[in-house]
Amino acid sequence: MPRYITRLILGLACAAAISSVATPSTAAAQSFKVIVHNDVAVAELTAAALSNIFLKKDSKFPGGPEAVPVDLPASATLRDAFSKAIHGRSTAAVVTFWQQQVFSGKDTPPPTKPTDEAVVAYVKSTPGAVGYVRDGTATEGVKVVKVK
Repeated sequence: MPRYITRLILGLACAAAISSVATPSTAAAQSFKVIVHNDVAVAELTAAALSNIFLKKDSKFPGGPEAVPVDLPASATLRDAFSKAIHGRSTAAVVTFWQQQVFSGKDTPPPTKPTDEAVVAYVKSTPGAVGYVRDGTATEGVKVVKVK
């Protein structure tokens, strides 16, 4: 293999590795809590179960009702923290996943709400809804669940 191709491949691999590392100011500073509609009878969810719900691989809560996920916009820094913590990938990778699902006619992504307060209002008014908001967000009328 020519030397320039080897260097190109190595350079691209290094760039990908560097760009995928979360900086402390991103993930650590953006802690979140997961909220569900009050009628959802779960107190905790695994990260894997939550990921499957948000990627619509599972349509129900474990042993429970239909799950209706709601996301923040792709531009929200909290969504990136959530995506990395729950899906193990960046928001860009999740957006690409949804583009493939839509293009192939399989499914559509969860609806997005512009603010934490709008997510709380949606979860409060939608049976089976699940979302995430910043730790300091008021969550009256919804239930906070533990993620393990």
